[in-house]
Amino acid sequence: MITSDFTPGAPCWVELATPDVGAAAEFYRGMFGWTDTSAGPNTGGYRFARLDGDNVGGLGPLMEEGEQPAWTVYFAAPDAGAAADAVRGLGGTVLVEPLDVMGLGWMAHFLDPQGGHFAVWREGAFTGFDVVDRPGSLCWLDLWTPDGAGARSFYGGLFGWAFRPFALDGADKYTLVGPEGTGKEGAHGGIMPVDPARLSDAEGTALWIPVFRVDDCDAAADRARRAGGQVYTEPEDTPGVGRTANCADPFGAGFMLLGPPR
Repeated sequence: MITSDFTPGAPCWVELATPDVGAAAEFYRGMFGWTDTSAGPNTGGYRFARLDGDNVGGLGPLMEEGEQPAWTVYFAAPDAGAAADAVRGLGGTVLVEPLDVMGLGWMAHFLDPQGGHFAVWREGAFTGFDVVDRPGSLCWLDLWTPDGAGARSFYGGLFGWAFRPFALDGADKYTLVGPEGTGKEGAHGGIMPVDPARLSDAEGTALWIPVFRVDDCDAAADRARRAGGQVYTEPEDTPGVGRTANCADPFGAGFMLLGPPR
């Protein structure tokens, strides 16, 4: 599962881009009990989301015309510049060139060859989230992609991930991913080949989806619905995984819930 060890290639941060930071903060406060605090006067309204005082992610405004509300996952990288060069060499796209973020660290944003948006973070004064894999925090990542083999080739080349097949709902194409050498318990996510028609909201491109742990998946899905969010797939048990639901906040940013099975 996800940890805060920040092994190179492991997730280290998750960040929401939204048209209304205040309203989004209120929604996730009701969902997960988060509080939020300003990241400072020169950060364009960026806020840190916190659970019992610990950082669990970030909330920020949309930065470009036409940008869609979405969660972005950051992966730890020892060198953001080298990561950008590798992305280009592997057929991906550099959206934001490596940038020093006020001495906190260096970031860069990319698209994989299937269009999946992600970022890397080279830590400086700021390392990443303080807490994961507990109710109200990030516990897993799913990549829905029209090309599972292409995704494995790209991310394996970029991060050196190890891949392990996992039977999910009788399907044998779901792949566990994690830093090389960490073993099955070090897996932090999975790659799911998906018919492009199911990715219509993202124009058929790949999509990274954060998964947040909850005590009760059904109750959390009800909270999302009552607060103006969407529940695309009702809570259901998945053998060997738990009880999951696919949701979105009121602005359309997608996420999943994971709780204990019924």
